[in-house]
Amino acid sequence: MKNPILILVTLLLALLFTNCSTENSVFETKPIMESSQNTTSQSIPLVKTLDHSINYLALGDSYTIGQSVCSSCKFPEQLQQSLKNTNITNTYSLKVVAQTGWTTTNLVSAINNQNLTPNYDLVTLLIGVNNQYQHKSFSVYEQEFPELVNKSITFANGEKSKVIVVSIPDYAYTPFGQGSGNPMKISTEIDNYNAFAKKYCEENSIEFINITDITRKGLTNTDLVAQDGLHPSQKAYSLFVERIAPVAAKILNK
Repeated sequence: MKNPILILVTLLLALLFTNCSTENSVFETKPIMESSQNTTSQSIPLVKTLDHSINYLALGDSYTIGQSVCSSCKFPEQLQQSLKNTNITNTYSLKVVAQTGWTTTNLVSAINNQNLTPNYDLVTLLIGVNNQYQHKSFSVYEQEFPELVNKSITFANGEKSKVIVVSIPDYAYTPFGQGSGNPMKISTEIDNYNAFAKKYCEENSIEFINITDITRKGLTNTDLVAQDGLHPSQKAYSLFVERIAPVAAKILNK
């Protein structure tokens, strides 16, 4: 007969390894909506000295206007400053066409009512969350997003290489989103919007930068959410800029 103590030790070790294996499996499981896109930050190239003021046009909604953060905290302002920091001899002119609550329809209308000149060195476009929030038909986005991209290209002097589309943040990972009653539905629908935009950009050789995964850390890192419990914070926007600025610098250096 085997030593009872040896048998007991063997059983305890087997149970311990089984529990460890189970815990590791749970820890490594990623949220269903987590982006698989490579989102590593890059260093910002030195922006070459240009003989004119660099004109930057930012099109969007509350995420562009910087709802609930200071005027210099929104991502277009932080992006402009990051680019300027690489070469202080350059001057920048920023034009923001955005407003809280705007859908693609509102942005199209606002652009049509403004006298925007087609001389921008850089154009960013971030739009669509209010289509989802206001339960607009997805077909509206399918029609108007390409229209807005084409308008962006026109404002960039007809050069699509000067346009950057930024993915839609996910407000499901905020206190407001969690209180909506169905945060998973929000994430699923935002994924659909972003998938359409990304596919369109890839098919038409337009820069598309994913920042959605940053906002999906808002529940575990509350510093990424503004005081209103809904919009990105200054810190979140700075993380957006870490991804956008290297691409923007390369565009300005072409």
